[in-house]
Amino acid sequence: MSILVTGGAGFIGSHTVVELLERNEKIVIVDNFCNSSPNVLDKIRDITKKDIKFYEVDLLDEKNLEKVFKENDIEAVIHFAGLKAVGESVEQPIKYYHNNITGTLILLKLMQKYNCDKIVFSSSATVYGKPEHLPIKEDFPLSTTNPYGSTKLMIEQIIKDVCISNENFSVAILRYFNPIGAHESGLIGEMPNGIPNNIMPYILKVANGEYNTLTIFGNDYDTHDGTGVRDYIHVVDLARGHLKALDKIRKEKGVQIYNLGTGKGYSVLDLVYMFEKVNKVKINYKIGPRRPGDISACYADVTKAKEELGWKAEKGIEEMCKDAWRFIIKQSKK
Repeated sequence: MSILVTGGAGFIGSHTVVELLERNEKIVIVDNFCNSSPNVLDKIRDITKKDIKFYEVDLLDEKNLEKVFKENDIEAVIHFAGLKAVGESVEQPIKYYHNNITGTLILLKLMQKYNCDKIVFSSSATVYGKPEHLPIKEDFPLSTTNPYGSTKLMIEQIIKDVCISNENFSVAILRYFNPIGAHESGLIGEMPNGIPNNIMPYILKVANGEYNTLTIFGNDYDTHDGTGVRDYIHVVDLARGHLKALDKIRKEKGVQIYNLGTGKGYSVLDLVYMFEKVNKVKINYKIGPRRPGDISACYADVTKAKEELGWKAEKGIEEMCKDAWRFIIKQSKK
C-alpha cells in the first residue's frame, strides 16, 4: 500500500517525501507545480536514490485525481496541497476558498470512495487568530485573521465532521508554526515562484543580490524590538513530525491535533541578525507598514507532540539559517 502525498513537490512536501522514502515507505506524489518545480522530483531521487511515482494533477481536477486512486492502493494521505500566502489571500479570498476547500472536498470524497480512511492534514498556527496569551496550546480558542487561515480552520472542521460520520476514519491535524531552512544536502529548499510571501525566501533573495532590500512589515508591535515574533522550525524537523503523526493514525482512530514548532519565539530582526552572523552576509532592510492579517507574536506549546508522538524539534535557528543559505548557494552554482 502507498502513502499519497498531495503537494509533494512543494517546500514541506518534498522534505517529507525524502523522510518517507528513507524509511522505505511506498509513496505516490500529486502536484500541479503552482508553487513548486518539476526538478524537485529529480532532487528527491538524487538524495534518496529511489524512484518516485508522480502525477501532475490539480486537486480540483476530480477525474484525473480519481485516476490516482484507481491505479494505486492508497493507505493514507498526507495533504499539503493548497495556496498559502497570507497577503494574497486577503487580496484574493475567493481564489483561496475555492482552491483550498473545494480541492480538499474532492480529495475526501475520493478517499471515501476508495476506502482510504487515514489523513495527515497540513494546518497552520493561523487558526489560533490573535491568541490571548502565549505559548499557544492545542485547546486554545480558534479564530482567524485572514482568508488563508480561514481555509485551514474550515478544512479542519470538515475533516472532523467526516471523522464523526465514519468511525474508521483516523486523522492527524498538524498546526505548523513557521518552517524555514532546507535539506542538509543543499538540493531541496524553499524557492517560491514569484515574489516571496515568507520572510526567509525574502532574506535569501536579498543575500544573493536578487533584491536590494528586505522590507520588514512593521516595527511597532508589542515585542522586544517592535518586529513580529514567530516560532521558526526547521523544515526537516517538521517533516519528521509527519512520520510520527502517520505512525499515530495507523494505530488509533479519531482526530489527533498537534502543534509543530520549537516553542521559542524569535523576532524578524532576530532572524535577520542571526542569518548575517552565521553566513557572514549583510542584509539591507527597511521598515514598511504592517501587513493586513499579521499578529504581533506567535509561538507554540509543543508538549502534546512530545508526549503523544515522541517528537520534538532538534535543530536550532542557527542551523535553519545555515541550511537555507547553503541551498541558495548550491542553486546559484549550477
